[in-house]
Amino acid sequence: MTGKNARHNAFLRLVSGNAAAFGSESRYPLHASKEMVIGRDPSCQVVLDAMMYRMVSRRHAAVRPLSSSPDNKFTWVICDLNSANGTYLNGKRFYGCQELQSGDRIALGSDGPQFIFEYDLIPQPTMMTKQNASLPSAANFQNHTQIKQPDSVSFTQLFPIISTGKDLTSKAYLVPGILTVVFVVLMFATVGRPQANQVIVASYIGFVVYYFVYQLCGKSKPWWVLIGTALSTALILLSPILDLFIFIFRVVLPGNLAAAQDATITELFIRMFFGAGLMEELLKALPILGAYFIGSKLPSPWRENIGVWEPLDGILLGTASALGFTLLETLGQYVPDITQNVSQQVGIGAAGQLAGLQLLIPRVLGSVAGHMAYSGYLGYFIGLAVLKPSKSWQILSIGYLSASVLHALWNALGSINAFLLVVVGVLAYAVLMAAILKARALSPTRSQNFATRFLGPK
Repeated sequence: MTGKNARHNAFLRLVSGNAAAFGSESRYPLHASKEMVIGRDPSCQVVLDAMMYRMVSRRHAAVRPLSSSPDNKFTWVICDLNSANGTYLNGKRFYGCQELQSGDRIALGSDGPQFIFEYDLIPQPTMMTKQNASLPSAANFQNHTQIKQPDSVSFTQLFPIISTGKDLTSKAYLVPGILTVVFVVLMFATVGRPQANQVIVASYIGFVVYYFVYQLCGKSKPWWVLIGTALSTALILLSPILDLFIFIFRVVLPGNLAAAQDATITELFIRMFFGAGLMEELLKALPILGAYFIGSKLPSPWRENIGVWEPLDGILLGTASALGFTLLETLGQYVPDITQNVSQQVGIGAAGQLAGLQLLIPRVLGSVAGHMAYSGYLGYFIGLAVLKPSKSWQILSIGYLSASVLHALWNALGSINAFLLVVVGVLAYAVLMAAILKARALSPTRSQNFATRFLGPK
């Protein structure tokens, strides 16, 4: 039956991806007067998981209703929203919009999630209220897509770990959880051995801080490249390169930190700018520059995995380099010094060990607003210079000087007032976060990157 006493039912049915993983299908009813946008952005009507569907753009495609025909039958079209990996209708990529027929298969990307368009007319009783006849609105999709589950209990429902498969590693933070368990066991195993325990605690805190930055960046980078960058920085600090840098920046240039105790605030800032800011930021940038030159000599995909080709690459490698710097500086210099000093003053070794642990935690945890902030910010400019080679020297100069100024401000104001130290720390953190957001917007691989929101949309 058609005409006034027929109801139009149109659905998109997800037949791959999450539906396949959980052994069920998801159906999304289409509204006769509103479009349905599909993508990874939380504002879409059908929101696909950013971790699982990296090939899907933030606003990938939209299903739109057209004006009804004389027989009261609606026409629906699928429109590609300039997606990076394309939209496919029955296996063929199209551009613009295509009319949909019942049973058509829609794929987001050549190997992305797939939907089936379903359309039918359901005869309705002649006496109906407007409330019963109306289709659900876009805001109430979730209330109308629940499928009644059978009373029987399946084997995979009783043992869910068997059926989750890929979701367990991609969505359940399995690797961070495993590493946490390993570090906890190591902390128990090193009780009574303070030096080994300090290394384990510092490494775990550093891992947590870096993972936070990594998730915010939203771009995959091989773990061995990141660890290799941190180790490279640590090796540079243990090599004669450090002595050369000290001679240039603290002997030749006015960066002598030993004479900074009796200096005025202006003199202190200048010494910190040369002796800490310029010296240490250039030192931490060496592994980033090395990764760029090594990657440029390698074939794809090695060049993309190792090299620096955009600001996100620079931030990821810069923060990894800073983490290596922080761990070695904290465990090799600051913690041993305060442990020895307190032990000598108090005469109790345990007091010195406690003071060392009290210093270790804020130094490593605060690196996100310290060394990681400065080096990640400089890494952004290194990646931007690669992305825009015609302005590379201008970009690098601004990045190097601004990162060094932030570093010098932290060191100079830290000895004056705790409140000023908080202000500089917040500023450094904000600068890093702003660089990450801008780098994500500029990323040439934006459609393949995973997006993270620690706070949901308002």
